[in-house]
Amino acid sequence: MAVAFHDLVSPAGLKKLDDYLLSRSYITGYQASKDDVTVYAALPKAPSSEYVNVSRWYNHIDALLRISGVSAEGSGVTVEGFAPITEEAIATPPAADSKAAAEDDDDDDVDLFGEETEEEKKAAEERAAAVKASAKKKESGKSSVLLDVKPWDDETDMKKLEEAVRSIQMEGLLWGASKLVPVGYGIKKLQIMLTIVDDLVSVDNLIEEYLTVEPVNEHVQSCDIVAFNKI
Repeated sequence: MAVAFHDLVSPAGLKKLDDYLLSRSYITGYQASKDDVTVYAALPKAPSSEYVNVSRWYNHIDALLRISGVSAEGSGVTVEGFAPITEEAIATPPAADSKAAAEDDDDDDVDLFGEETEEEKKAAEERAAAVKASAKKKESGKSSVLLDVKPWDDETDMKKLEEAVRSIQMEGLLWGASKLVPVGYGIKKLQIMLTIVDDLVSVDNLIEEYLTVEPVNEHVQSCDIVAFNKI
């Protein structure tokens, strides 16, 4: 059964698509297909974050197209003014009175507001949760950070200080090269590089919740961000 969408450039059309994707991970079926690509191509730009479900779906399809592509055929979809991305499908834009046309084609189109069984809802929710969990693990943007780590005084063991800093491990954090830089009066500070996954690690939180609290603050007096660059 084909799915039909109309006027996706309007708030009303996006709202219908958002409602449709509330309990679905993909336009049709249980994996990304050419149906998703058809609807994706019909959207002139990334949807506003107010359309939560459309935005989540759009970002997922966008990532798939950039990383691995989409090859599954799907079940068929019709979007006003756009041809489905399938070899056999024929684009049939709805007439001006699209509402009436949709009513005449009830046998071919899915009612976007039709009732779903409890089993269908549960399965859809589980798929949505799995996609959300997977999206959290994906590395989006990365940043390179240069950090100044200052000791309490000239008696601080800088080797132990660096060991304490590098002992902090978390998903999305990678420590890099380091060196000791003289500050004055026999005191040196540690300059250390780190790479972070932006969606997983906040440098401010890293400093406030890890580098300047026990037990690391036994060696570390303060930390400053020297440079922060997107990769």
